[in-house]
Amino acid sequence: MDRVTERRLPVWIGLGGAALIGVLTAVQARINGQLGVRIGDGFAAAVISFGSGLLVLVVLSVALPQGRRGFGALVTGLRARSIPIWMLCGGVAGALSVATQSLAVGIIGVALFTVGVVAGQTVSGLLLDRAGVGPAGIVAVTPARLVGGALAVLAAGVSLAGGVHAPPLLLVLPFLVGAGIAWQSAVNGRLRQRVGTPLTATLVNFIGGTAVLGAAELIHTAVAGPPTSFPTEPWLYVGGVIGVTYIFLAAALVPYTGVLLLGLGTVVGQVVTSVLIDAIWPTEAAPTLGASLLMSTLAILSVVVAAVPWRRMPRRGR
Repeated sequence: MDRVTERRLPVWIGLGGAALIGVLTAVQARINGQLGVRIGDGFAAAVISFGSGLLVLVVLSVALPQGRRGFGALVTGLRARSIPIWMLCGGVAGALSVATQSLAVGIIGVALFTVGVVAGQTVSGLLLDRAGVGPAGIVAVTPARLVGGALAVLAAGVSLAGGVHAPPLLLVLPFLVGAGIAWQSAVNGRLRQRVGTPLTATLVNFIGGTAVLGAAELIHTAVAGPPTSFPTEPWLYVGGVIGVTYIFLAAALVPYTGVLLLGLGTVVGQVVTSVLIDAIWPTEAAPTLGASLLMSTLAILSVVVAAVPWRRMPRRGR
C-alpha cells in the first residue's frame, strides 16, 4: 500500500494551485475548440494538442535529472510489477478530455462545457475519495463535502435551466470528461508516488493519450478523409503545452488535497475563466451572462463549503 505523505500543505496554497489548473483548463479548452473548428477535424486537433505536449515532456524527461530518475523508477516498477497497469491509464481520460474540447467547445462554448465537467468531477471525486483510489487514501465523505458537491452539481444545472440548443451528445460528453478528469488526477497522483516525480507521471499520461487519439484519428481519416488545411496562427497550437502544465500541477497537488477538493478548487478557476472567455468571445450555445454569473457564485460557494474545516462549537456548560 502507498504511504500517505506526512508533509503538510496550507489549504489556501492547494486551492490556489487548483484554481490555476482551472484557469489553464478553460484556456486550453477554448484554444483546442477553435483549432478543431478551423481544421474541421476535432480528432486531428486533439492529436496536435496531445502530441505537442508529449514532445515537450520527452525533452524535459531527457534533460532533467528528475525526469531520468523517474523514468528509471517507472521501468524498474513495471519489471518488478510494483506498478500495476491501471496506473498507466490516466492518459485515456486525458485523451477524452482533449478530444471533447476539440469537438464540442467551438459549438457550445467554454462555460457550458465547464459546467458539465464540474458535475462529472464532483460525482466521480466523491466516489474515488471514498474508495481510496487517490494517493491520499480513503477520504471521508463528510456532510460538508456532500453539500459542497451538491452545490457544484446545482451550478451545473443552472446553465441548462433556460434550455440549450445543441446535440445531446455534446452535453453528455463533458460530464464523462469530468468523471475522467477526477480519475486521471487520482491515477496520476498514485503513479507520482511510485516514480517519485510528477514529470514522469505526466509523461506516461501523454504517451497513453497520444496513442489513443492517434488511433482515433486514423479511424476518422479512413472514414472521412484527412484535414485539407491548417491555420497559421501560432497560438492555436499551444494547447499541448498548457495541458502539460496543468496535468503536472494536478499530479503534484492531489496527494495533499484529495481528488474532490482538487476538483472543486479547479472549478473556481475554470468557471470564472470560462465566463470571461464566453463574455468576450461567445459561441452560439453559450449560456446567458446572468446564468453564468449565478453558476460561478454557486461553484465558488461549493468550494468554500467543502474546503473550510468546519468545527462544532463547544457546548457551554450550564
